[in-house]
Formats: sequence, C-alpha cells, structure tokens
Amino acid sequence: MVENDKKCGQCPDGQIWKDGRCLMPEVTFTTFIMSLNTSALFHLGELEDPVTKQKAKDVVLCKHTIDTLQLLKDKTRGNLTEKEKALLDNVLTDLKFRYVKETR
Repeated sequence: MVENDKKCGQCPDGQIWKDGRCLMPEVTFTTFIMSLNTSALFHLGELEDPVTKQKAKDVVLCKHTIDTLQLLKDKTRGNLTEKEKALLDNVLTDLKFRYVKETR
C-alpha cells in the first residue's frame, strides 16, 4: 500500500498504480456504464474538457450515448445483477431528464 501512495501522483489521469506500473482500471460493467455517463455529461456541456478547460455542447452526441445505454439495457435484460440494473436504470433516467431539459 505504501508503494501505491508513493506512485499514485505519477500516473496520467484515469490510470492507477498497480504492480509497479500505471494501468487503466479494470473494465467492469459498472466502469463501462460510468464512462458512458461521463461522456454524455461532457456532451451536454456539464463537464469541461480536461485539456482546454472549456465546456462544449453537442446534443447529437449526447443523444447517441443515451441511445447506446438504452441498447445495452435492452440487450442485457435478464443478465444483470440487481445493482447493475439499478445503476443502468438510474443513469438512463438521469441522462434522459437532463437531455430533455437541455433540448426544450
């Protein structure tokens, strides 16, 4: 654990220090859904670009990401744990609400 503390500040954003090197975090259903959520929020202009520090809106790309999440929900029906299903449902509900609010 001490090694993690010494090196954690040396990894690029989004990576973690593990086994003596910087790695991307493990891909799980949860991290995948959260990544898509972050992408949609970025396209809604709610998150700034980490490089330019600017916010930009692209509601078409946001809608595409929401549609992708809906496709995942439809295709994984009956195959998710209760926690995964709840996460996906909550993310979709929140993003759809934000999208409608933004595009009205």
